[in-house]
Amino acid sequence: MQAHRPRPAAQCIATPQAIGRAATLALYDELALSPKPGLVTLEDAGSHADMDASTFVRSLFALRSYFPRIAALGEGGADFAALERCGMAAEARMLAATGGINTHRGAVFQLGLLCAAAGALAQAGQPLQPQAVRGMLRARWGAALAARAQRAPMLPGGLVARRLGLRGASHEAALGFPALFETAVPALASARARGLAPRLARLDTLFHVIAVLDDSNLALRGGLQGLRDAQAAARGFLAAGGAAQPGALQAAAAIGRDFVARRLSPGGAADTVAAACWLQRVGAF
Repeated sequence: MQAHRPRPAAQCIATPQAIGRAATLALYDELALSPKPGLVTLEDAGSHADMDASTFVRSLFALRSYFPRIAALGEGGADFAALERCGMAAEARMLAATGGINTHRGAVFQLGLLCAAAGALAQAGQPLQPQAVRGMLRARWGAALAARAQRAPMLPGGLVARRLGLRGASHEAALGFPALFETAVPALASARARGLAPRLARLDTLFHVIAVLDDSNLALRGGLQGLRDAQAAARGFLAAGGAAQPGALQAAAAIGRDFVARRLSPGGAADTVAAACWLQRVGAF
């Protein structure tokens, strides 16, 4: 790890504390969104029998120090191994808080990397614009992420992604999170520009991501057919007008009932929406 270099006052665009706090709040933004097909909300547990909103809140409290910490590592020029150690320790705290239930493993990985990139940008005195965050992520840790994507997967999501020939989380990261920067961010910006309320803008963004993401959570629960059916349902929702259509909440709830009946849960899409909310909160767009 490189030695920490104090930033000139004029370059204090965002502190690690502010970056990290925005990450925790963004995860709450995602939790509070409802209806959300198959996913845990403040009202119900979706397709999950082992977790509910209280499980997620415990997880958020366990993770709240992680995001500022990894942002500070990025600010200080840490290598990928240091980021990985920080993430693994955070995951252990999450699992201890939830009794072994995986609530935020994907967010620990994705949002953690983004916070590190934001810390590096802030150190350089650059604003946290989406493409700048993506560019910093690739410039600092792109080679390490590419090497990581070649490792044999150990977790269920990675195993099913490799078996089915899908682009799993590791490959998504190695490409600089295209579902986030090429789908979620433009969708959220467009929804806001059209005057949709925050709830509807996030719902619209969620369906845009479900429609394109190779979500290993969906594949793990429903196989390749479950993933493709979920993507088709999301495309149908968007073709009907998305969250701007009359009765959008009822249409989303109906899709949710089908997801619950089939135990489908687009957890990867939820993590991506949380990351888009984080970018919005740090003032990137």
